Amino acid sequence: MTEFTGVAKHMARYIFITGGVVSSLGKGLASAALGALLQARGYTVRLRKLDPYLNVDPGTMSPFEHGEVFVTDDGAETDLDLGHYERFTGVPARMTDSVSSGRIYSNVLEKERRGDYLGKTIQVVPHVTNEIKDFINIGDDEVDFMLCEIGGTVGDIEGLPFFEAIRQFSHDKPRGQCIFMHLTLLPYLAASGELKTKPTQHSVKELQSIGIAPDILVCRSEQPIPEKERSKIALFCNVRKEAVVAAYDLKSIYEAPLAYHRQGLDQAVLDAFGIAPAPKPDLRVWEDVNDRIHKTDGDVKIAIVGKYTQLEDAYKSIKEALVHGGMHNRVKVNVNWVDAEVFDNDDAAPYLEGYDAILVPGGFGERGTEGKIKAAQFAREHNIPYLGICLGMQMAVIEAARNVAGIKTAGSEEFDHEFGEKRFEPVVYHLKEWVQGNAKVTRKQDDDKGGTMRLGSYDAVLGDGSKVADIYGTTNIEERHRHRYEVDTTYRTKLEECGMTFSGMSPDGRLPEIVEWKDHPWFIGVQFHPELKSKPFDPHPLFKDFVRAAVENSRLV
Repeated sequence: MTEFTGVAKHMARYIFITGGVVSSLGKGLASAALGALLQARGYTVRLRKLDPYLNVDPGTMSPFEHGEVFVTDDGAETDLDLGHYERFTGVPARMTDSVSSGRIYSNVLEKERRGDYLGKTIQVVPHVTNEIKDFINIGDDEVDFMLCEIGGTVGDIEGLPFFEAIRQFSHDKPRGQCIFMHLTLLPYLAASGELKTKPTQHSVKELQSIGIAPDILVCRSEQPIPEKERSKIALFCNVRKEAVVAAYDLKSIYEAPLAYHRQGLDQAVLDAFGIAPAPKPDLRVWEDVNDRIHKTDGDVKIAIVGKYTQLEDAYKSIKEALVHGGMHNRVKVNVNWVDAEVFDNDDAAPYLEGYDAILVPGGFGERGTEGKIKAAQFAREHNIPYLGICLGMQMAVIEAARNVAGIKTAGSEEFDHEFGEKRFEPVVYHLKEWVQGNAKVTRKQDDDKGGTMRLGSYDAVLGDGSKVADIYGTTNIEERHRHRYEVDTTYRTKLEECGMTFSGMSPDGRLPEIVEWKDHPWFIGVQFHPELKSKPFDPHPLFKDFVRAAVENSRLV
């Protein structure tokens, strides 16, 4: 690798990614793809997300607000963009890779209450901005490049402290150690047949008005950008013409690294830092990924039975993990979203017939759970591959208890708590204590909701000879969790006598981690979230085998 010149080797170079014109332009995807391209050139990277909303973290948000909550190994509840970062770079995200305005202000107020500011008047500048800068600086000596994405769009009131902080940060660091990358939209007006550059000009002008001059512009466009428009953008936005990078719509997000490389994004970044000659990229991993996406030997149809099906981002990691499983098996996975509430009180068969496999994901609350229980029953009775994740595992256990073990009123303590009246025999109960590392964690039913679940990475021990041990190729695994309810082992003996095996347990043997039906071709429920660790170049074992089972089932029909 070419060594950096002029900057101490232990100091990271910073790339700040901002957005303008409209939201949802794909800053997270662009950041992740750029991280992958820098890795392909031999550099180490870490990606961070700075969100302007006042929630301390997304943990208590509805999935309809910001999509899924992505959980890290160390137990942080973060924005789904951190999932993109992990899937594209393979670098495990940490608690220090995500922060919100809520967390920043909370930290500042805690310090003020302790007297850390020595009686000073607390202000956005410098106290809030200093807190943001301290966060950005964490791990400065660990990687070659630190990519920091600022949520929202330039001009948002709540985002101003973050923009001011990164402006100050770039001046605090040695010259040439920070650059700014700005994503904008180039709308196409069909009536005139033109791409309009004015929204981009205004967005850059807004950014410049707060003291930040972008070094690179990434322009989302449905049409190729003519040289005339590219030159116009460069002239009026004060960037080099080579630093105006086109970002076109793609059939798959995993085309992004190669697409951005073809447009010269990674070269523009290295040029902005003055790194020359730059190491040549090794893109074989992404060429293989793209080959697997586009060259398939068939397809399978999988139903995701959930209650947030109107918003696919609510199950983002699950959908991507299925895609990864499909890539491994060289098949296209067609995902159909099935609203569990639709057959809460109806027969599930008309809604689930014709699928090669059924997946029931995690969730909270009683709404839609009767439909999920029926989905588990349909999969069990018709020998259809079934993967239950978190709540999906609990629904499979309740279904087994009701329809096989004869516990007709089986249910979850969660539903009775929500309803305010006892109606069920709780085969799933509120988890009051568990072991984390060498410490015991305790929780009460009336604790605050935020950050009080069993969160992050925990070990599990798999039973010898179990299907999951065969799938993983080991009896010791580590997976990420996000739940506050747990299957009660009091019912284990009765369920196992009926054929449901508790094939994965916590190391102390107290908490069920995995259940499976012995006499079923492929029926597995897991209390953790395997989708969070799946990557296109390293699919999760459960999703690889789940899709394989779906392929096998499709050939039996």
